[in-house]
Amino acid sequence: MPTYKYSIQTDPDRSAKASARDIDVSPKATREICNTIKGMTIHKTIDYLEAVIEKKSSVPYRRHKRNVGHKSDLVGWAAGRYPVKAAKEILKIVKNLENNAENNQLQLDKCVIVHAVSLQGSRQRAIFYRAHGRSSPKTRQNMHIELVAEVAEV
Repeated sequence: MPTYKYSIQTDPDRSAKASARDIDVSPKATREICNTIKGMTIHKTIDYLEAVIEKKSSVPYRRHKRNVGHKSDLVGWAAGRYPVKAAKEILKIVKNLENNAENNQLQLDKCVIVHAVSLQGSRQRAIFYRAHGRSSPKTRQNMHIELVAEVAEV
């Protein structure tokens, strides 16, 4: 079994970490969600992701915005979507991060997500059968997601 390391080094007395490896979610959606939640507190992130799952709040698409519809609830960005599957998976990681911060005896109302990143994981290979006895390769990209929260300086 491989051993994974985080792509950031932090002070273990002031921070909490959580990650998930090889999750079958969209790379574009996870990138946009991670950029959106960076800088939020843990409780605000949980509320935001639950609103995305209920399709009450949309995620702004800053990079992958071609042919993406506009959402009226976004301020400063026009294009957005409701990536429900990715939001559910990231919500699990945020709740794990909350439990880790509580276990490290950090103040949860002051914990801010300082590192939220999605990295490429392994690829799932399959065969897409075509007409006349042909076939084409079909691959699905899995993602690694890392979250780090630190106590904010006041």
